[in-house]
Amino acid sequence: MVILSRLLDPNEREVKRHLAVTEAVNALEPELEELDDPGLRARSDELRKRAQEGEDLDALLIEAFALCREASRRAIGLRHFDVQLVGGIVLHQGKIAEMKTGEGKTLVASLALYLNALAGKGVHLVTVNDYLARRDAGWMAPIYHLLGMSVGINVGTAGTFVYDPEYLDETHPDSRLQHLRPAGKKEAYSADITYATNSELAFDYLRDNMARDLTQCAQRDLNYAIVDEVDSILIDEARTPHIISGQSEESTEKYYQYARWAGRLSEGEDYEVDLKHKSASLTETGIAKMERWAGIKNIYDLENVIEAHQINQALKAKALFLRDRDYLVKDAEVVIVDEFTGRTMPGRRWSDGLHQAVEAKEGVKVQQEQKTIATITVQNYFRQYDKLAGMTGTAVTEAEEFHKIYGLDVVVIPTHRPMVRTDSPDVIYKTEKSKFEAVIDEIVEMNQEGRPVLVGTVSVEKSERLAKMLERRGLKHNVLNAKQHEREAAIVAEAGQPKAVTIATNMAGRGTDIVLGAGVTDVGGLHIIGTERHESRRIDNQLRGRAGRQGDPGSSKFFISLEDDLMKVFGPAADRIGRLMTTLEVEPIEHPWVARSIASAQKKVEGMHFDARKHVVEYDDVMNKQRQIVYEERRKVLEGANARENILGYVREIIAKGVDQHCQSRHAENWDLEGLVKYLSTYLPIAPGSEIPENALAKGPEGLVEHLYGAASEAYDRKIEEVGADLMPMVERDVMLRTIDWQWMEYLTQMEHFREGIGLRAYGQRDPLVEYKNEAFEMFNELRERIEGNIVMAIYRVQVQRNAPAPAPPPPLVRQLTESGPGELDGSNGADRGAKAQQRRAAPLGQTAAVPAGEAAK
Repeated sequence: MVILSRLLDPNEREVKRHLAVTEAVNALEPELEELDDPGLRARSDELRKRAQEGEDLDALLIEAFALCREASRRAIGLRHFDVQLVGGIVLHQGKIAEMKTGEGKTLVASLALYLNALAGKGVHLVTVNDYLARRDAGWMAPIYHLLGMSVGINVGTAGTFVYDPEYLDETHPDSRLQHLRPAGKKEAYSADITYATNSELAFDYLRDNMARDLTQCAQRDLNYAIVDEVDSILIDEARTPHIISGQSEESTEKYYQYARWAGRLSEGEDYEVDLKHKSASLTETGIAKMERWAGIKNIYDLENVIEAHQINQALKAKALFLRDRDYLVKDAEVVIVDEFTGRTMPGRRWSDGLHQAVEAKEGVKVQQEQKTIATITVQNYFRQYDKLAGMTGTAVTEAEEFHKIYGLDVVVIPTHRPMVRTDSPDVIYKTEKSKFEAVIDEIVEMNQEGRPVLVGTVSVEKSERLAKMLERRGLKHNVLNAKQHEREAAIVAEAGQPKAVTIATNMAGRGTDIVLGAGVTDVGGLHIIGTERHESRRIDNQLRGRAGRQGDPGSSKFFISLEDDLMKVFGPAADRIGRLMTTLEVEPIEHPWVARSIASAQKKVEGMHFDARKHVVEYDDVMNKQRQIVYEERRKVLEGANARENILGYVREIIAKGVDQHCQSRHAENWDLEGLVKYLSTYLPIAPGSEIPENALAKGPEGLVEHLYGAASEAYDRKIEEVGADLMPMVERDVMLRTIDWQWMEYLTQMEHFREGIGLRAYGQRDPLVEYKNEAFEMFNELRERIEGNIVMAIYRVQVQRNAPAPAPPPPLVRQLTESGPGELDGSNGADRGAKAQQRRAAPLGQTAAVPAGEAAK
């Protein structure tokens, strides 16, 4: 039966197909070994020429992979194994390669990056943090350099670099990073291969679409990307959008007021909490209290939408966000703790007023809410690439999501050496106290055997509790969590030594292998202890994956209690197990039924999270199409599209609309000419009360439109004469860009509030998504009309003084731009730098020399 299932396994069949290709790659090896370095470079140049002349990359794969392997052997002393070649083929095909920890994902990526870079359109390797981007680029760059490929590194605040073997920074302790020469973003993106963080790529895309001049744009078209730790970037971070925002001017006192009121509410009576869906909602009693305290008649009236939203955020801050689990209060600031890694994320802020609500709850200074200027979700940024691929140690549990949202299939790559890790069944205890005591006993037993132990916890608070218990037993240990960034490198280095005990929150230190010390393989290798099942099986598998790398021995075991969060969320199953324990008078229980129940609970939670992310995508797809339209129009302006023609097109639409509204009668004497003139005077240089000539009226509505358009066109030509034909294109561009940017920013705020309230439509038996799409379509049409109308208004009123001193630059659209987005998984382990702030001051928007007065400068 096992043989039959393997024959029918599509993954197995695909791997076998690719292994046949690796034989052809191997056959080229002796021939390439005979070439000297210039000969190898010449073969690479020939491949590049063929690719850029349009030859299919699939036809070049065998020779490209053979060249890359030979260059790797010479440049860095590493030769790709056959299974690594299989991984490279999977990545080239635009799929996700699931490869276990220690199987050399960084080296595998070099194959597909080199092959796809041959076409000359640029390829990106996307990492979760700047340390890994610099480390991997510096490590792999000698391979690419030998083959004639340039390498760029773009990591935001940590700098932008290109690999240059002639450049040497001897002050850097890591030899792999000594040849990274500081460079501009454009040079980094112009390189054949660019290593970058996911957040910097998305922010550069947004910045390019806020630029005032083409020279300020850095990115090329999005051609091909490999996303490292793809599950972390495309799934864990997917619900957090990248946002560039500015501070609003509103008072912060209201946040303290709402926090005080929320503090007076009682769970059950005034509000209800749904842990399963992570939501809190006011009951009828709670609504009545809030309305009384706020002096509002109906909190859910459209005019009170902002107050209702802020009250709801205050309730969420009170009921769902716990200090030392979801955030820390450090130096009078609220610092977020990443739920997946247990790391603090200084500088990162929750959006939509939630961070302010938590600050008010904790009584620290509330920082003003941000006004969104540009935003894009992780999903919609990466879906723009012509071809996308990914690598991770754990993807198969989320295969459905990768396929449905990104169109990515997962292929499991076999390990180079057989996996010999032993995974024990879960043991379940009635209370958390008895579970932790059992964990300590297990650590003591492993310690006596001389084995290193890595203990995974789900929060900072649990890791510190366990550390105190170990202290009481006199056991030496290290703690790797959100509060210990500085010592992280040393802790990871020691984690594989004999008798080492390391406590880590979730997957802190991801991206760095734990290397076993002398003699550890002889006593059984690294032992992993999980102290709680995570909501996602993938996170549990990541913890297990820290042991048994590259065929090393190792083992893992999870300890669970009925008081764990996962068991609380799924109460009935936990109650059944509890009753069984009481009846049989046994503790702990170790049974396959328990494991199945927990796996079932995890699948349900994963399903809910998938639905939530799918929900985000469905709604954001609407905004994404609108964003693309606005950005395309904006780009045309930057690239020097015929502004006069476009603006006069807007003028014709305004005139046609005015005539249609005021001249509906078949008889001219019944037309509302006074109303028409008043309407047109808003946009065009027509004085209210002006009269329209009789001969224009005699030609009917269409003739009237042509007459008015002719007059507007002449007025436009006079404006060009007044401003100067040399200056006018600059003025037109400035007016159009500033109007588009301002109106788009206002529209984003409007849509945020609209989307918030759309869920209430479900109570009226209407599909909220359908309602959202319909109304968003109407609102977007209104936005386009506003943009066109404001451009016309501004252009006819613009005043430019020739031969005058240069005017002051226009005021920014908002004060103090900041960028926020998903936090990084900081693989630097503290060796290189502290955690990167995920909300930071941004460079000001580009400003042009010509500054129109009046409307355009508003």
